[in-house]
Amino acid sequence: MNRALRSPRLLGVLLFLMMGIVKLPLENHLSHSLRDQKLIPNPPALSLRDSLGQMGFAATLGGLRSLVASITYLQAYVAFERVEWGKVDSLMTLTTLLQPLEPSYWDEASWHMAYNAASNYLNDEKIRAALRQKLFRDHVQRGINILNEGLKFLPNHPRLLIKLGDIYNTESPARRSPDGRKAAEYYLAAHANGAQGFYERIAAYELAKFEDRPSQQQAYDILKRYYDQDTFNPTMRRLLPELEEKLQIPAIQRIDPQRPFSQPGRRTLRR
Repeated sequence: MNRALRSPRLLGVLLFLMMGIVKLPLENHLSHSLRDQKLIPNPPALSLRDSLGQMGFAATLGGLRSLVASITYLQAYVAFERVEWGKVDSLMTLTTLLQPLEPSYWDEASWHMAYNAASNYLNDEKIRAALRQKLFRDHVQRGINILNEGLKFLPNHPRLLIKLGDIYNTESPARRSPDGRKAAEYYLAAHANGAQGFYERIAAYELAKFEDRPSQQQAYDILKRYYDQDTFNPTMRRLLPELEEKLQIPAIQRIDPQRPFSQPGRRTLRR
């Protein structure tokens, strides 16, 4: 190739590099400003390089974190189909590191561990019973840890709080880590941060199971408020009279147990 052809190419490369050098301080200043306003996440840690590979790591630095996160998420799904739980956990961890402000990734990462992996180990008859139980508990706890880590990036996010409540829910058919007091705590926190009233009522159902008066009073106050707001369901019909008896509510203030349930078109309640 002669010099006439090489020179324009060389000049083009030099111009491209010069433009990049000029733009870099401006882009860095803009990026810092956006991060300070929490409009974009912080750059990935250098420890991601080994996990993502050179090209994947370079892509995250180039502003393609969302795309790379989508790829690692899809890879995690393939690992899930192959029942490779360690790989699922590693890939979902990468996904959440790349997109820490996306609650669905934290939710699904926890779900894979606390439900899919935990249940798979619990029902694997090739593993002795004592070890199955340990693996079940370990993976449920891993799911809890993932949600708590997510809350560091998304404080008080109702979706993550609800998922923690679900894990501790004593009525859940999945029976992860039953703890009614913790379940109530997380459901109430979720409701205080925008979750539907359904979750506040579930918290009351959990609190109603305790024998201490403060828990019973809190459960009664929540359920009575919904009753007074013209909402009523079978669980409330069962629990409110029981709580009225335990709390010695005066007869004149007690609910009408024969009152019809909420009808479609009014306030239709679940549970």
